[in-house]
Amino acid sequence: MRRLIQLATALLPLAALVVLANPASAAPTACDSLTPPSVPGARVVSLTAQERHDYVIPPGPFNPAPISVPPFCDVSLFLTHPGANDNVRVAVWLPLTSWNGRFQGTGGGGFAAGLFDYGLGPAVQGGYAAASTDAGAGSDPATPGDLATNPELLKNFASRSLHDMAVAGKAITAEFYSHPARYSYWNGCSTGGRQGLMSAQKYPTDYNGILAAAPAINWTKFIPADQWPQVVMNELDTHPSPCKMEAFRTAAIAACDTLDKVQDDIISDPAQCHYDANRLVGTKVLCEGQEVTITRADAAVVSKIWAGPGVWSGLPKGALFGGIAGTTPDGTAGLPFSISDNWIKYFLLKDPNYDTSTLTYADWYRVYAQSQKEYGQLIDTSNPNLTAFRKAGGKLVTWHGEADQLIFPEGSTTYYNRVDPATPGRTDDFYRLFLAPGVDHCGGGTGPAPTDPLAAVVAWVEQGKAPAVLPAASQTATRNLCPYPQVSHYNGTGDPDQASSYRCARSY
Repeated sequence: MRRLIQLATALLPLAALVVLANPASAAPTACDSLTPPSVPGARVVSLTAQERHDYVIPPGPFNPAPISVPPFCDVSLFLTHPGANDNVRVAVWLPLTSWNGRFQGTGGGGFAAGLFDYGLGPAVQGGYAAASTDAGAGSDPATPGDLATNPELLKNFASRSLHDMAVAGKAITAEFYSHPARYSYWNGCSTGGRQGLMSAQKYPTDYNGILAAAPAINWTKFIPADQWPQVVMNELDTHPSPCKMEAFRTAAIAACDTLDKVQDDIISDPAQCHYDANRLVGTKVLCEGQEVTITRADAAVVSKIWAGPGVWSGLPKGALFGGIAGTTPDGTAGLPFSISDNWIKYFLLKDPNYDTSTLTYADWYRVYAQSQKEYGQLIDTSNPNLTAFRKAGGKLVTWHGEADQLIFPEGSTTYYNRVDPATPGRTDDFYRLFLAPGVDHCGGGTGPAPTDPLAAVVAWVEQGKAPAVLPAASQTATRNLCPYPQVSHYNGTGDPDQASSYRCARSY
């Protein structure tokens, strides 16, 4: 889980973008003079605000290095919905100087609706007024807390608090700077990506532009599907050690690396990688200083994890196993992904103490169906009709790592393909999807990840420049990610580590 949190937040774009000309025509309102905004359908309980100077977000699970935040007005708003008995926090951070005239809604991760400092800090660094919310359910991405037992909180988490935050955040911004933000943007990955799509589908006028990265579109499908590897290992009574799992991943990469005509330790098209795990049977690998042999049972486990359960896709070849197929170092037991494990225990089986290692294949298929039936209409964002968002002039960009080990990229490509017939007009006139080969969940991995995708959304909204590519980089290479279904095709002569050696094409 810690890896998910780190990846989902470390890649939040800094969004150092072009500042609007003269965004503020008057000095800001005094921070401590702000008044509670009106939020339809909710009652504001309290509002407090104070200036922050020399504010530093210390290193933690969300950020590997300290984040120094320019001076800002820190607004903390609490609201409730009549009859819901909830207490929802909304934080709004307002730069005291160098406001760029824009408002940014920031997303959450896992079961947390908002990441607060870790999303707000980078936004203020980029000149944005920004907001985050806890939906009244706390801020722990790994555990659901009261979400599973309180329908009102789950409604907040699914959608309601997103709109409340946008309304309240923009109203406070307008009062502080004496005029509204000229443009509003959403920025989120994972749960934050799902929230961005929910805003486009249900609240199409809340944001001019939305960046929805690695979106948890099919929440009620992919979350239980993330438990599939653990069920497989338990049913087959085989738990390959992390070292053995990595041997399979490395072998698949070696076999399929050059499908794109470039040798770079990246599988650029996992769907076309047909490496058979059984080829590794009998191979000896060094694990914890000891030589061990890959068995046929190990290969059977990996094959079923890659294949998936049939009703949902399997782990992409080249993706890390540790996220959802974690095991103890000695290979004696599984280590489930906390979000999928807790979704099944808290929401589906209604028993936080349930031992999910006892789930059979039949049990898994049953809870997979239950998940969609019970919660699909509430939390999934698979509605492909984005007509209202398009008519409002909205622009939407999604990028997804093709080695995403938690939310598989097939969910994004399937959704994009469904939008086209459901929303009149050319989809790429308002919505573009970019795939990042070799990139993990929300970033990381060996492949080049987008360097500032929010800048592409801003340029599209404000200058009408649709993103022809998304600039991306890793520690060793640069690449321009192409709009799906195009791919970045190597020209055969240039430096394969330089973006200039590639062009967008229909195939590799």
